[in-house]
Amino acid sequence: MRSIWNGAISFGLVSIPIKLVNATENHSVSFRQIHAADGGRIRYRKVCELEEKEVTQAEIGKAYEDADGSMIPITEEDLAALPLPTAKTIEIVAFVPASEIDPLQMDAAYYLSANGVPAAKPYTLLREALKRSNRVAIAKFALRGRERLGMLRVVDDVIAMHGLLWPDEIRQPEGVAPQSDVTVRDAELDLADALMDTLGEVDLESLHDDYRDAVEAMIAAKAEGGGAAVEPAPAEREGGKVIDLMAALESSVRAAQEARGEGAEEPAGDEARVTPIKGRRSAAAPKEQGGKKSTSAAKKTAAKKTTAKSTSTAAKKSASKSTAAKKSASKSTAKSASSGSSSSGGASKKSASKKAAPRKRSSA
Repeated sequence: MRSIWNGAISFGLVSIPIKLVNATENHSVSFRQIHAADGGRIRYRKVCELEEKEVTQAEIGKAYEDADGSMIPITEEDLAALPLPTAKTIEIVAFVPASEIDPLQMDAAYYLSANGVPAAKPYTLLREALKRSNRVAIAKFALRGRERLGMLRVVDDVIAMHGLLWPDEIRQPEGVAPQSDVTVRDAELDLADALMDTLGEVDLESLHDDYRDAVEAMIAAKAEGGGAAVEPAPAEREGGKVIDLMAALESSVRAAQEARGEGAEEPAGDEARVTPIKGRRSAAAPKEQGGKKSTSAAKKTAAKKTTAKSTSTAAKKSASKSTAAKKSASKSTAKSASSGSSSSGGASKKSASKKAAPRKRSSA
């Protein structure tokens, strides 16, 4: 990577020679301006107003425009002669916790590379000191004709520097917040928390620029066949107007759960859960119109009654058959008992007559 600035980090009495390298790059698709009628390129030419002719980059200098419109020329030598200690130095002025830096102040990011072998030891010392302290360094430096504020922190094994806006460059958010008084209920906050927990975290490495991919695909299709063979954009989601905030939150939670394959199961432990809204009709409850049940519900009720009647009739017939069988069995038992008693009576009479006969003979 090509360095854009050479200088040193001033760390107390320690000086660390470094190179400044861009840490980010722009992947946006660039377009050229053309004449729509014939496709000719539209170019901007730098022309001197006094001579009315085009000039080269080497002939262009800097100037400050005064209030009356006059130009005050400024040369690179004039800027280099300024008594500014940060002209070629990143001067560390303080070490603070990273939480004290407002993200609104973040600007461009750079990598700081040790410039030469002698710079390796002090560079490593500063890097390890930042790691162990869990703090960031606040520094001042000059780049592209102006003094800037920076924040030094450790990224992997490299010291990175984020350009910071000066505090007076951050605009106050006056008139941005809603002007009307709005009350948020606990149930709405619970659903919002549930939605955030259901969406969960994301691996930032998995995110990419879908718009850039679509533009590149369109350009490739046009270059090959002259036509734009691009799939149409997906339809916009419904719900531009929020009618019922609670319903929208509930639907969002359910959609997020389905997208993650969780279904509508009740979360366990401390996980977020969807709080049902009191008074809201369940989707499974039958609808009523004018105090009458729906036709499908009436049919189901009639079917249940018919089934119950048939079941009751069958049970009665079965019970009557069982009673008749019991009566028949009791009659058969009575007949058997009567026959048995008569036979036993006859036998006993015969036995008694036989015993009486010998007694008469002996008396004679």
